[in-house]
Amino acid sequence: MAARLIAESPGPATQKSEPVSSVPPPDRSDDDSAPSLSDEQLEAFLREAAEGGGTAAPKEPSARARMVTARLRGQEEPAPWRAPQRTPKGDGRERRRGWGAVVGVVVLAAVAVIALRPSLVTDRLPGGEAEAAASPTPLPAETARPSGAPGQVDRSGGPTVEHPFRGSPALRWADGADAIELPQAKAVAGMSKADAELALRRTKEFLVAANLDPDVIAGGRPEEALGLLDPEAQKDLLPDQRRGLREPSREYDPVGLFSRFDPDEVRLAGDVVKVRGRMSLAGGKPGEIKVHADYTFVYPLVKSDGGDHVERTIVRREITTLLLDPDRWHATRGKLAIHEYKVNTYNTACKLYDGYLHPFFPADRKQATGPSVDPYDRSGEMRDTPGDECGTVTRT
Repeated sequence: MAARLIAESPGPATQKSEPVSSVPPPDRSDDDSAPSLSDEQLEAFLREAAEGGGTAAPKEPSARARMVTARLRGQEEPAPWRAPQRTPKGDGRERRRGWGAVVGVVVLAAVAVIALRPSLVTDRLPGGEAEAAASPTPLPAETARPSGAPGQVDRSGGPTVEHPFRGSPALRWADGADAIELPQAKAVAGMSKADAELALRRTKEFLVAANLDPDVIAGGRPEEALGLLDPEAQKDLLPDQRRGLREPSREYDPVGLFSRFDPDEVRLAGDVVKVRGRMSLAGGKPGEIKVHADYTFVYPLVKSDGGDHVERTIVRREITTLLLDPDRWHATRGKLAIHEYKVNTYNTACKLYDGYLHPFFPADRKQATGPSVDPYDRSGEMRDTPGDECGTVTRT
């Protein structure tokens, strides 16, 4: 499995001359200062006195206590001033009530845990473990350069046509064009916020047309992507790209900007390409909006002539586009110029310049001799070594 590096700088565009609440105290207006006794208490006191007992006369409860006692007596008729009685035959009703409260607390706790980690249940359903592995929680969008490479992933199962990203960090990446999120636009370089929005949008359109269009991936001409480029700002870029598509060579290699595979050799496994990266906006010279994009695309592929063995080719691209003010620059309104671009491709043949990427399958692999690289590591700068450099990949 090889890594290949390409870097290009198409050249500059041409510039023209130019309040606290309080809690009230409890209402004690219904308390009586005079004591009173119930008939039962008075009878018990007189009986003990007649027998010579020394029991002191019981104190009379207040009117509030009598009211509460009466209300409780009206709800259920327990013996006064005694602990709750067990129901006849000891059927354990109170015990069941106690267990009911405990069970209720346990159920609530279980619901809370499942809400936080539904996989605890779904993974134990028929097929749940496989489905969870195939559709894990997606990563949040990348907003800054990562501090390191993604962690290792369980690769024991390996990719299949049904699950082409299994065993890859890309399994948690977003799908296709949805992964390319635009940053907040703002006025820069003497151009409006609307201009900045257009520059961002056009850059995304170019990335999608050049790397995610199914026809282009299948070896077709990237006409939509070419149609976004400015023929006025860079006189040579479009002719050079068209020449590379017509007569590819080491000097004119269309894979520098476009992800294309030979349709007679391979086809996409499914219809999903995984993508991860970020985009940023900056101002250049007056009348020049710069958009920098850094994205990695992961393509799962199978042989065109049959078979279900899946291999993945990984392409990382950096591209800086320009949206130029036609009043200040020789430029076409709404079109993009390309300031520079770099591409690193992984698990693809080196020193082959036919306008396509060629993934390695087991029968194609030879002993590699170049430096080892992790194609999923987005923490470092892209290398701009010319395309002859070849190395090995640690995973795909």
